Formats: sequence, C-alpha cells, structure tokens
Amino acid sequence: MDIRNLMEDYVKATVHELFDAEQKGSTSSWCTCDQCRLDVACYVLNRLKPEYVISGRGVAYSEQDYQEKLQKTADVVSLVREAWAKINSSPRPYHSHGAKHVEQQQASGPVYNLPPIMGRLFNGNNFEPIAAGTIELHSDEGLVAMIDANWQNPYPMVKNTAGTFIFWPAPVAAVSGGEKKRFSFTITASLGGFDALSHFLELELPADAEAVRSFSLAKVHKLPDLYVFPA
Repeated sequence: MDIRNLMEDYVKATVHELFDAEQKGSTSSWCTCDQCRLDVACYVLNRLKPEYVISGRGVAYSEQDYQEKLQKTADVVSLVREAWAKINSSPRPYHSHGAKHVEQQQASGPVYNLPPIMGRLFNGNNFEPIAAGTIELHSDEGLVAMIDANWQNPYPMVKNTAGTFIFWPAPVAAVSGGEKKRFSFTITASLGGFDALSHFLELELPADAEAVRSFSLAKVHKLPDLYVFPA
C-alpha cells in the first residue's frame, strides 16, 4: 500500500513556479538554489494540513471543490513567500547556494546502507542538554562522509534541539548482496569547558541491492544518552 500526501506535490510545484519566475528577473536578489527550494517546501509543509490519498478516487475527490482549491492556492503562495523571506535572511552557512546542488557521488550496485545515528548529549553535573560546540562521527579512515550536504559532520550543537544530534553516513560499496560487515565508529565532541568525549559503537549490517535515500525514523539507530563533565 502506498500512501501519498497530495500537498507535497502541490507545494513543490508552487515553490518551483515562484522560484523560476524570480530567477528570470534581471534584478532578483533572493536565492533560488535547490537547497533554498527544499527549505521553503519543508517550512510550508510543516504548516499545512496534509491530504493523504491511497487511490485515484481520492485524488479526484480532492479536486471537486473549486472555491476550496482557490483558497488553498492562496494559502500556499502566502506561506511560500513567508518561508522564502525567512530563509533568504539567514541562509545555510555550510551550503554554497549555487544554481544547482551537486549531489555527493553515491556507491552503485550492492551497498551497505548505514542507518542514521541519533543521540543526546548532556552536562553530567546538572543534566542540562549541551547547547554549544560540535560533535563528530569518525571511522578508522577519519571523519565519516554523510549521505548529502543536508547532513553535517561535524554536527553543530544548538539550544533549540535540546542536546540531540544525528548523523546519516553515506552508503558504502559492497562486493555482493547479502554479505555482512561490521562497522566501527567513534563519536567525539569539541566542547569548551568540558572533558573530551569518546563513545565507541559497532554496527553489523547486511549488504543491500541498492542505496536507500529516503529517511525513515524506524531505521534510526538510537544511542544511549551521553554525558560530558566540566573540565
């Protein structure tokens, strides 16, 4: 069974239409890169009621009320412009914001799909979440490459995520599907005023036929809460 949110397609289409029109303007000063388009679409979708369907009948039903469709269009356009203004005023500092986002080269054929790795980091003295500094995911080869530019390593800790950090390593090439391999990682942190953190973890994974690029919370590997102590 495939469940689809019709608003996702509608919002993406509206974002592209407005961004393309802005891009053609000779005096345009707003960023129209792929990353900003995705950021705007996420902002809008998080503020709209979803419309889920599982059949053609559901799609047809959603098109019946013309007045409601006009209002929906106005609401989406308004939210896109609101999101665009916010994102344009504070663009992602780690993204080039070029005209086209260049995807990182991914392994083809059989691969080990490494799961997103999530954890929380706290001050061991008062149990408050760590809100500043960076946390890193390492393997024996060094800093682990992430699946794309939207996933950061090092990961910056900020106040509004309440100590939560998450990494999504890029798929690793395998010789053949079904074989298993053990991966070893170390999580380290650079936090002013705290002792060094070093947390070791291992994951044993089977090789899959192809790379998975759709995020799922069900696939996340959750770490036990980690603690650092003032130096």
